[in-house]
Amino acid sequence: MSEAALYEALKIDKQLCFPLYAASRSVIKLYTPLLEELDLTYTQYITLLVLWEKKELNVKQLGQSLYLDSGTLTPLLKKLEKKGLIERHRSREDERNLIVTITERGEALKKDAARIPGILNANAKLSQDESQVLYGLLYKLLEKEED
Repeated sequence: MSEAALYEALKIDKQLCFPLYAASRSVIKLYTPLLEELDLTYTQYITLLVLWEKKELNVKQLGQSLYLDSGTLTPLLKKLEKKGLIERHRSREDERNLIVTITERGEALKKDAARIPGILNANAKLSQDESQVLYGLLYKLLEKEED
């Protein structure tokens, strides 16, 4: 392989990571004004999405669901707890496990957040079919990360 061909791979338009990064920033930017109305950051929102579904789980399970490590998750959970949206407590069966539970206040926020997916879908530049294909491909990439 020639040196020119080798360096061709270093062009930004040849990098899979760049459009993923830029698209992620663009999508989060769409969420931001909607989440500001709820006094939430994007990461707080996705944390609540998991808790609205599961109601209660340990920190390790929550981190796995969100692809976040405990160093990122701990300050995030402290902020949500300070807002009264979640509670954290030690498991009675195993004190090493920290359990996270959605509060009534956190559950009530679900009603206000329910409109967000529809607004985002309406503003997406993809058709429903394209969105489903992209969704599947992105999760396929995440599966590779777990290997």
